[in-house]
Amino acid sequence: MVCTDCLITGDEGAKPDIFSGKSWGVEKLSVAERHYKVLMAGVDQFGGNNDIKPVLEAYQMGVKEHGETFMRNRFEQSAVRLLLNIFRVGLFENAYLDPIETKAIVGKPAFMKAGYDAQLKSVVLIKNQNKTLPIAKGKTVYVPKRVTPAGINFFGQPSPEKIEYPVNLELIKKYYTVTDDPAKADFAIVFIKSPISGGYSRADREAGGNGYLPISLQLKDYTAVDARVQSIAAGDPVIDPTITNRSYVNKTSKSNSYPDLNTILETKKAMKGKPVIVSVNISNPMVFGEFEKEADAIVGEFGVQIEALLDIVSGKTEPSGLLPLQMPLNMPTVEKQLEDVPHDMIPYIDAVGNIYDFGFGLNWKGIIKDARTVKYSVKK
Repeated sequence: MVCTDCLITGDEGAKPDIFSGKSWGVEKLSVAERHYKVLMAGVDQFGGNNDIKPVLEAYQMGVKEHGETFMRNRFEQSAVRLLLNIFRVGLFENAYLDPIETKAIVGKPAFMKAGYDAQLKSVVLIKNQNKTLPIAKGKTVYVPKRVTPAGINFFGQPSPEKIEYPVNLELIKKYYTVTDDPAKADFAIVFIKSPISGGYSRADREAGGNGYLPISLQLKDYTAVDARVQSIAAGDPVIDPTITNRSYVNKTSKSNSYPDLNTILETKKAMKGKPVIVSVNISNPMVFGEFEKEADAIVGEFGVQIEALLDIVSGKTEPSGLLPLQMPLNMPTVEKQLEDVPHDMIPYIDAVGNIYDFGFGLNWKGIIKDARTVKYSVKK
């Protein structure tokens, strides 16, 4: 079954930051003609489209060109592909499924364990200075709240500032005593997220700029002095033809995670020498040099259950994960990399000399060296 990316048959928005259509290359076709073109390419489902009218129009276009029988068969081909997937996972009542067999599969302990084990294996111990980890269950932990600044979400809608605990404290309490007073804590865990910055500012465009801002991988404000003067991208030829260059050279951007740096620094000060662990939810590479020296231990995870993370922190499970990407030394090395060449950034080197490169990770003994690191080592 083939599904398109979201809204590829829709028209582009009035501004680049509006969540809208992506009909690049076929802008001059009607919405229905785009649907017909996609159907004739063998696609079964239109991502982000809830309107049946252009689909029916596309059907009639096919009838006119190929005949009713051909188009009926074409639609039924997609119907079979779609329904098979829905039936197979039991999304609605299906006389061809065996309920007893289904109950034996859904929530099967062996499958649940396999999924949880996969989460454990994905967690990467990035730093463990002076063998800070593991920290045995029963200790007292301080978890500061996380500040998410106001911004624009994925769909282009404004989102308000949030100040809240980054994890469910009741789950933390299964492992440790939780306190909101750093003076009473044995250690702290600061939960942060890798930086994400939007890359476009309507205010910049309205002020006479091209609208494009740096996409930063650091927590602090970033000014792109090393960016290209002329972008590879061609600008906005359809909705704003006056923009022929998307360069953001010498412009400044903020990530939506910039308060995290202050939280780390404030927690470090409040803990007065007691261990500070930073847990990073990694969605993309980031510049660890901004805070690495303030952390006694750093753990990277990619969206696991909090229990999986705490099983590592508490020592129930030894970490075995490896970084699946490079962590850059700084933003200049990010700007200078080649988009189509892997492993060409200068990776960050931490206070104890470990290199945060592709395939790096620690266990309780130190740097992991096994069959994986041999297989995936990069010759430079």
